Amino acid sequence: MIGAFELFHDGNLSFGFTLKAPDGTVVAVSGPFPDKVSAVEGIRVVRECAGMGLVTDLCPMPGDSHGGLV
Repeated sequence: MIGAFELFHDGNLSFGFTLKAPDGTVVAVSGPFPDKVSAVEGIRVVRECAGMGLVTDLCPMPGDSHGGLV
């Protein structure tokens, strides 16, 4: 299954993109980019890094003083 990137212009001065799962669910939304070329470069970087990205778990452990649930 392959997700899809959708490039958009917000009607003001910036561009951005969304990453959608195969079922159409929005998985991620980019921040604003000043131009289309920069937004496309942002997509390229996400595509390159996504498969290799490390996961850092910042969630509290069960029973800690923050009351987090896992």
